Amino acid sequence: MNSLRIGFTLLVGLLGGVATAADPFDKIAEDVNTRTVKLFGAGGFRGVTNFGTGILISPDGHILTIASQMLDTSELVVHLYDGRRMKAVVLGQEPELDIALLKIKLDGKKLDEPTGLDLACFDLDAAAKRELAKPGDWVLSFANQFEIAMRDEPVSVQRGVVAACIKLTGRRGIFDFAYTGQVYVVDAITNNPGAGGGALTDRRGQLLAVVGRELRNSLTETWINYAVPVNARVDIKDGDKTTSVSIPEFVAAAKKGEYKTRPKAIAATGPGGYHGLVFVPNVLERTPPYIEEWEPNSPAAKAGFLPGDLIGFLDGEPIGSIKAFQDAIKKTRPGMVLRVEVRRGDGLQTIELRLEDYPKPTVPKK
Repeated sequence: MNSLRIGFTLLVGLLGGVATAADPFDKIAEDVNTRTVKLFGAGGFRGVTNFGTGILISPDGHILTIASQMLDTSELVVHLYDGRRMKAVVLGQEPELDIALLKIKLDGKKLDEPTGLDLACFDLDAAAKRELAKPGDWVLSFANQFEIAMRDEPVSVQRGVVAACIKLTGRRGIFDFAYTGQVYVVDAITNNPGAGGGALTDRRGQLLAVVGRELRNSLTETWINYAVPVNARVDIKDGDKTTSVSIPEFVAAAKKGEYKTRPKAIAATGPGGYHGLVFVPNVLERTPPYIEEWEPNSPAAKAGFLPGDLIGFLDGEPIGSIKAFQDAIKKTRPGMVLRVEVRRGDGLQTIELRLEDYPKPTVPKK
């Protein structure tokens, strides 16, 4: 472990946030670490991390984590506790649960073939049957926050108490957060960059919840440290049909390749700010948001976009179509600065777009 990571660990340890070798939970921490993985994928730009955390839930290498932009890559990499470095693929995502299922893929083996890895893992079904933790219960959080761990380095460990079990009301940038179910609010600073997808356990190391991403409480405008219980369930609307889905049900279907991911709905609440982007003709229901040009002297003209750029993320949230971008912009206002990730060639570029008031229409001279 390099000096920067050692310094960070000692600092947090002095603050009481990370378990030390003398802590009575050290053996539990060692055991949970074998069931936790470090993830590396898309991102690496300001405000968009390319690292995260996952939880092993099968000996064959199935991994539970949060749904994030980091998974939008064909080069997703997993570091196991013993230092082995392996590739992984996404089997399914559910934005309304903010959950994704991955699987380790070995060279020479098909995805539906057993890997033969025989990894230590959590029993998700057993964890989902346990009673919810209660306010005042001690918990441990395990995560690769701040990219503190690579290869065989252990993930960070924090001790805390369940402060509340409430319905989540959150926001990321201009977006309301998709998941609105029950969460544990923890009195430790658990939701740091890279921590999303980590494990929240009880004092015996039994899995309770999945650590969430960085998120602001939309009611109090304060950052919230939370985790999603593994028995969480949400009602998902698909047209006129409403389906109730739990995390174990999502995992079971995704393992079989039978889970249909539903796109996250983005509500429109206002006219929004002016950007000046001009897209390719919107001829399909989900025409990708390719940029064709921009209006002269507009915010887009000043920001550095190029013709052919494909918008992928807006303030960290995926944008899959021109309509999705337009609906998202309706939630903005002049003066806001949006972080736009575009795919340009084989890479991602981050562009800051400062919205303005709509220009006044020109009155033709008589």
